[in-house]
Amino acid sequence: MAVMFDKDHFVDDRSLSVSVKNKGLNYGLGCIDGIRAFWNAGQEQLLLFRLDDHLKRFEQSGESLFIKIPYSIEELSYIIKKMLIINRVTQDVYIRPICFKDSNTLRPDLRDPFNHLAVYMDESEYKAEPSFKVGVSSWTRIGSNMIPPQAKTTAGYMNSGLAILEESLNGYDEAVFLTKEGNVSEGATENIFIVKGNEVFTPPVSDDILPGVTRNTVAEILAEELKLPLHEKSLARFQLYDADEIFLTGTAVGIKPVVEVDRRVIGQGKPGKVTLEIQHLYNRMVRGEMPDYLHYCTSVY
Repeated sequence: MAVMFDKDHFVDDRSLSVSVKNKGLNYGLGCIDGIRAFWNAGQEQLLLFRLDDHLKRFEQSGESLFIKIPYSIEELSYIIKKMLIINRVTQDVYIRPICFKDSNTLRPDLRDPFNHLAVYMDESEYKAEPSFKVGVSSWTRIGSNMIPPQAKTTAGYMNSGLAILEESLNGYDEAVFLTKEGNVSEGATENIFIVKGNEVFTPPVSDDILPGVTRNTVAEILAEELKLPLHEKSLARFQLYDADEIFLTGTAVGIKPVVEVDRRVIGQGKPGKVTLEIQHLYNRMVRGEMPDYLHYCTSVY
């Protein structure tokens, strides 16, 4: 049992139900975000990583979809911290705010003013494998003029679900999307980076990616800590096969090395030096172990 926030109240998550007529459920008329809190055992402290940045993105997703979040960023921050305290969380945890259209009418009308906000948490580990073998999906990434991939829409994750199913059936750990033009876009639920020589490359927002908070953190690590150039540019599928290193980034997955693409071995077939350095620094950063980045960490206790 866990306590979550739903419609102005903290409640037992087993007591909830949504009508099968709910238009948010029927049509995917909603937006989400994903936030991580990390337990620092030495400090006996739970740290929310880049909480304001995630909540700003959540708010922006809602605004762009005409799904106004019925709480301010300050109120959402308070709700999340109180939920974690009520649940006495002393381990790494994932937090999911969701806002969706809450009426039971048939028409998929985004002008409907009734928006339902809920926040819950999940303590299970997300894809624990130390590295991934990935496959390029036959499913094209949703385009910016379809369902905007730059927002975290509930409906948009059908695209990810189909790709994940395909790659799972093909024996891979994760999928990589291409755009309709054939450019590399992103993983099913992660951004993607490739390392070639002493340079790092990642697709631009215009290649139908979600501009991830972890992606932005990696860009800062590359610039400030590793002093390596990062290029945002369109990448051809062949550049995946030709990379020295590849890694995926995301709130849930963290920094995840990729050792195979379409059964082609990447580099030496094991996590590369740059990837491991970024992973190490990121893991220290999120647990409040790097003084220059403590402003990204919000203490719960």
